[in-house]
Amino acid sequence: MRTSIATVCLSGTLEEKMRACADAGFDGVEIFEPDLLVSPSSPEQIRALAESLGLTLDLYQPFRDFEGVDGPLLDANLERARAKFELMNRLGIGTMLLCSNVGTATIDDDAVAAEHLRLLGGLAAGYGVKVAYEALAWGRYVNDFEHAQRIVDLADHPQIGTCLDSFHILSRGWDPAAIEKIPAEKIFFVQLADAPELSLDVLSWSRHYRVFPGEGAFDLVRFMAHLVRSGYDGPVSLEIFNDVFRQTAEDRTAVDAMRSLIWLEERTASYLGQHDGGTQYPMSLATLPGVAEPTGFNFAEVKAGNPDAVSELLYQLGFTFAGRHRSKPVQLWTSGTARVIINGQQAGGMEPGISALGLDVQDPLAAASRAVQLRASPVPRRSQADEQVLQAVFAPDSTEVFLCEATADGTAAWADEFGPAETGGAQTGGQPAQPLISAIDHINLSQPWQHFDEAVLFYESTLSLTPIASQEVPSPMGLVRSQVMRSADGGVRLALNIAPLIVESGPGGAEYPQHVAFTSTDLIATARSAAERGLRFLPVPANYYEDLAARFRLDPEFLAELQELNLLYDRDGDGAFLHFYTGTVGNVFFEVVERRGGYEGYGAPNAPVRLASQYLASRGEPNRKDG
Repeated sequence: MRTSIATVCLSGTLEEKMRACADAGFDGVEIFEPDLLVSPSSPEQIRALAESLGLTLDLYQPFRDFEGVDGPLLDANLERARAKFELMNRLGIGTMLLCSNVGTATIDDDAVAAEHLRLLGGLAAGYGVKVAYEALAWGRYVNDFEHAQRIVDLADHPQIGTCLDSFHILSRGWDPAAIEKIPAEKIFFVQLADAPELSLDVLSWSRHYRVFPGEGAFDLVRFMAHLVRSGYDGPVSLEIFNDVFRQTAEDRTAVDAMRSLIWLEERTASYLGQHDGGTQYPMSLATLPGVAEPTGFNFAEVKAGNPDAVSELLYQLGFTFAGRHRSKPVQLWTSGTARVIINGQQAGGMEPGISALGLDVQDPLAAASRAVQLRASPVPRRSQADEQVLQAVFAPDSTEVFLCEATADGTAAWADEFGPAETGGAQTGGQPAQPLISAIDHINLSQPWQHFDEAVLFYESTLSLTPIASQEVPSPMGLVRSQVMRSADGGVRLALNIAPLIVESGPGGAEYPQHVAFTSTDLIATARSAAERGLRFLPVPANYYEDLAARFRLDPEFLAELQELNLLYDRDGDGAFLHFYTGTVGNVFFEVVERRGGYEGYGAPNAPVRLASQYLASRGEPNRKDG
């Protein structure tokens, strides 16, 4: 599949955009006219730059408001087109995008529109270029791709064809199955865009909220399947109008864009394989190494300049100090299969924060290969001869994702690199035969608002995690949007949060805190043990427990125990959920949870309580439990 992208998708100058697209692996680009008009480079220089970068210039766009006008305006439009065709010859671009008229059309007659396109085709033939006619979803008389194709058929000119745009088709609810009826030679160009489900006028929706494939709600796999079946074999291009993308680094956005096309190509190949058997089509679709979803968390890593505050929390929660790494300033703490690494490498003066997570996968090499082919960057890591070689890639937020070999008994071979040593400030204690904390339940990572959709696509495409419907949780500083990515069996649960902007760029550049949640077999016993070891729980106000009593009519003794220990509670039709939080050190805190019955949630009704309590703690204000 030949890949392309419109320069309007990216920030920066035209030249910067082209370099970013080439670096991301695109085959070609669409030149968006406003980008060329403000460029200091001549058309010949842009053409030469494209050749040096190995890019084809696939489309010049847009040409607007041409057909369905009266004679004098039609003559002016043809002269306008002549100038664009001459410019395209200088650029070396062979196809121009013509949008259906939205502003100047006064004649609602397909025969007239077709005659106008025929005249345009005759003019284009003299310059050796083609015109791809696109039905805009808000076109004055033509807003349906099948209608546009009827006009193209009436024009009956070899230089006139159609451009299919997934947004204009899917946003209006048109059935893309009709794409298969269009002769492949008359499909001159294809543009793709995804979009979230929004209740907006279609123009505003299009101009501001398009996203890359896999980051919205459109069924682009089915759209692509119809396109492939049509016999089309030209460029598949991204045209994304998005305010965020045009404000963020062009190289990063280009990588996100390329990942989305690779993901879509693979999904389409799989769909066609399931539904069409071995049918061969002109468009060849590449596939990636198939990997099963991860089976569980192997470890969580906290990076800290001073590990004492983190190790103290882990000790209080009942973790056992398992030793220091034989060659690096790194500690390992364990409880059951829950492993937490405290990494002091190159962390001088750094506040504690989650820096890496390890996932158990069946085939680490295949998983890493897949991630790299999806444009993830490998983590450079030096290993000595007697150390495990671990595969790892960077997530969009720079978290290091390690792909570890899953074992039947939950052990980790790399843990042998840690051994008994002087603990310094760390406290030790023997690991009980059956520790109360047994595993990592979930990890919560905050995401920059401008890269949230990118992160969701990354974890879905590279690790086969499934996104669950997102939620918005109120906090004292605004709404926090939360998106859970999880494996089918819940062995891996990863919560991605967008913090309010005022938090993300708070005083002193403070970051929104992240956390690791551990599974407990008995939360009340865990809490009592932690209290005995000196843990200061995140305080929960008395008002919460009054509301809890009203909502669930809990046994008074049980409710009193919850309040005494600062425990939170939730219940649904499947089971119950108990949990508590530690205080925050740096940018990280811990949670301990107990799932009873078939409860699969995360205590969402309690999240505002946690956020408000953390807000008060960050301001040094008391959180009174006496009302």
